[in-house]
Amino acid sequence: MSRQLAELETVLEHLIAEHEKLLRQLESQQAAMKNLDVRAMEAAADLQEGARLRIASLETRRRSLAGQLATGLRLSSPPTIAALAEAMPQAKGRLLTARERLRGLMSQIALRAQVAGRLAGAVLGQLNTVVRLVAGAAEQAGLYTKQGVPQVSSRIGMLEAVA
Repeated sequence: MSRQLAELETVLEHLIAEHEKLLRQLESQQAAMKNLDVRAMEAAADLQEGARLRIASLETRRRSLAGQLATGLRLSSPPTIAALAEAMPQAKGRLLTARERLRGLMSQIALRAQVAGRLAGAVLGQLNTVVRLVAGAAEQAGLYTKQGVPQVSSRIGMLEAVA
């Protein structure tokens, strides 16, 4: 069981490291958004996707180890870090400290992601408005005289348009 506990602590440390990387990548993406640097935004998004995949893999491993430990300790409650810490007083401090660090990082990441999502939504809204205005102007395109005055052309019939 001590091997599984050591493995769980290692997985928690790896999760913390990956969340710290993800937080830095979100910060760099927001900086790129402020500067409207599309390449930097794409690079940050690619790095974030890799970090998310690694986090998902580590989370699966963490759940598996927690389940194995809970089975070995005959815990009836769900195998949470808090429940495991209560069942193993020798590792309580380390487990709870890792859990708190991970929770803090996750809340910071959630806040950054929410801000990035709102910013992206606002930018998309502005682009949507621009596209609508351009499409509306293109729908009603006309001819102009030499003086720059718009000239409304007569309606083109179906036979004239095909010919």
